[in-house]
Amino acid sequence: MNKTRAWIAALRLRTLPLSLAGILLGTGIAAAEGAFDAKIFVLAVLTAASYQILSNLANDYGDGIKGTDRRRSGPDRALASGWITAREMKNALVLTAVLSFLLTVWLLKTAFPRKGIAFYVFLLLGAGAIGAAITYTVGKSAYGYKGWGDLFVLIFFGWVSVAGVYYLYTRSRDPAVLAAGTSIGLLAVAVLNINNMRDLENDRKAGKITLAVKMGKYNAFKYQRALIILSFLFLVWFTLSRQYTPLQWLAFVFYVPLFRHVHTLRNDNPETYNRALKSVSLLTFMLAAAYALILFSATRGN
Repeated sequence: MNKTRAWIAALRLRTLPLSLAGILLGTGIAAAEGAFDAKIFVLAVLTAASYQILSNLANDYGDGIKGTDRRRSGPDRALASGWITAREMKNALVLTAVLSFLLTVWLLKTAFPRKGIAFYVFLLLGAGAIGAAITYTVGKSAYGYKGWGDLFVLIFFGWVSVAGVYYLYTRSRDPAVLAAGTSIGLLAVAVLNINNMRDLENDRKAGKITLAVKMGKYNAFKYQRALIILSFLFLVWFTLSRQYTPLQWLAFVFYVPLFRHVHTLRNDNPETYNRALKSVSLLTFMLAAAYALILFSATRGN
């Protein structure tokens, strides 16, 4: 594989929709309250995308140098396959981290031109997101190797992504929006759990103690079902508390295939898990995008 194709593979652009789901939902809710700002939206999308790419490169680097990727069941990784050297990947990691931080500052300067306390709080959150993206697999204390990945995904893909971007638009906090963030965050955790169920045996041998490794395959399957159910209930809670339009309920149609995918995971074939990874990621994005578009369209029509 040539270098260009190797770097494109390492970026794993197919993961971007999942990282943008929370941004879309938070934006849609803010738009329903008349607080949409196109500059904030574009910068939030670019910043979230940079965090995801940073995480992808860090995972490739961290798992690669630890040897975890040698026997993985998913798509080949650039470092483990020898397409990119460890030094090249580390340099790309540093460059992407710097770019992510610059985008974070740009976003926050746009949202908070006067640099009040909120600016610095969100700057710390941005720095935390960058640090979390890197230390998931990189370093001796990588939290992804100790079963903490699920919690961090819920925090950053759910709460920070949805409620955080909502605050950038509205300057207000709302427990109902946090419930919507929990819904999307739990679906992102479900994507991670599918990945960890697929790689369970390899991770156990490599010393990567994910939550799936701790629970075992059977309990990880039940955990997957619980994540989808709880996601559904949290979004119902939000919808009942913030009924901007009855059309909001149309977005729930995406939960039909989300519930159905759980039963496919009884098959231990790695390709089954690979297909589930793609479908749940895409369905999460489509759910958030549809919900946001419904809110945006309904409020623009009034």
